Amino acid sequence: MNTLFIYMVKVAVYLIAFYLVYSIMLSRDTSYGRNRAFILLSLASAMIFPFFTLQTIKPLDIQLFGKLLSEVFITATSNGKEALNSGSAAGQLQIVYSIYITGVIVFVFKLLIDLLNLLFLIIRQKNKGSRIIRFHGFNTAGFSAMGYIFINTRLSPEDAGEIIKHEQNHLRRNHFIDIIFIETIKAFQWFNPVVYLFNRSLRAIHKYQADKECLSSGVPMVNYQCLLLSQVFKSRTFNLTNSFSNPSLIKKRIIMMTKKRTSALASIKLLIVVPIIGLVFLAVSACRQNTNLSENQTNVITTPQSPQSDSKSATISPPPPPPPPLSEVKEVKEESKEPTIFVIVEEMPMFPGGDAALLAYLRENAVYPEKAKENNVQGRVIINFCVTPTGGVSKISVLKSVDPELDKEAMRVVSTLPKFKPGKQGGKPVPVWYQAFINFKLQ
Repeated sequence: MNTLFIYMVKVAVYLIAFYLVYSIMLSRDTSYGRNRAFILLSLASAMIFPFFTLQTIKPLDIQLFGKLLSEVFITATSNGKEALNSGSAAGQLQIVYSIYITGVIVFVFKLLIDLLNLLFLIIRQKNKGSRIIRFHGFNTAGFSAMGYIFINTRLSPEDAGEIIKHEQNHLRRNHFIDIIFIETIKAFQWFNPVVYLFNRSLRAIHKYQADKECLSSGVPMVNYQCLLLSQVFKSRTFNLTNSFSNPSLIKKRIIMMTKKRTSALASIKLLIVVPIIGLVFLAVSACRQNTNLSENQTNVITTPQSPQSDSKSATISPPPPPPPPLSEVKEVKEESKEPTIFVIVEEMPMFPGGDAALLAYLRENAVYPEKAKENNVQGRVIINFCVTPTGGVSKISVLKSVDPELDKEAMRVVSTLPKFKPGKQGGKPVPVWYQAFINFKLQ
């Protein structure tokens, strides 16, 4: 349910961006074919673009070194209060979802009813071998749909002939398919006013194209305009059709008939679409941040090898002073009396049972803090610690903090680790750095 709602909102945002481009840059041009293509592509693109996801990698702002353990998940169920709040939010979302689905059902039902009415009219009035259907009872001079031209019986033969020429242009350009397409999108985007603006613009383009071809065929402009005006108050019929004399478009159609043709160079304006849609894509597309760390993805601090070490070992040298909480990590300098802490050694420390047993220990012995559950706090804590030459654990600190309660629990469970088999360099036990990733997650 959440996915569908988010998807429809993203579609709406794309439609708004596309329509702004059309309205500001293209709507006054007489390049009707280009404008028609732009609207249809805009509608299709708005439905497709939200499916694309940008994959980004968000690096941590800390430097990791030593042996990196796989992530451990500590899960818990949130308390009753949070469940109640969650249920309340879910209930509100369910109401919005129900309203949306009801609207979709109503619009789809209306679309199907209009199609069925047209089919029944064709079946009742169709003459064999003819694509002209005569009707009476509708307040319109004529329209075209489903490959047929519908003409009112009240028209004179001369007027009927002119209107048939007009409607034949609609049929040749398959305008009815455009209408079915946009009406289908409108059924699913019924809450978005921009869809209705697109619908009106597309129908206007259909009329402009049909008018242009009629005038190009030799029909006198004055006679054609008079025919439009004579039918202006008699034009109400199916939503799915291009009525010959739609009153709301008469003025614009007459203006467009006399307007100077737009230069082909004007199409260069379409280049503005690329940066605008690019910005919208970055703003609303689902971005997935990959912050999972592995030994291949993490920058490990490496240092020059000590004279006594071979190619299989590395010691840690003091990194640049890091910001808190890294200030808590005390690096041992070469001139210090304390032993050097190694990053990699010939024989790495071994937990009883191996790394799998170590991760299992952390998972089974960590306890989700009650206060953190009450406050709905979750996240990943990164712990740094040293395995000493005797196999114990020391120098425990937090490299990445989430919450004091979670930090405290992560440090506690690491401090209880049983003794390791010490790491060795040159046959001697040495201290080695480790990092643990403990992810606290509420269900």
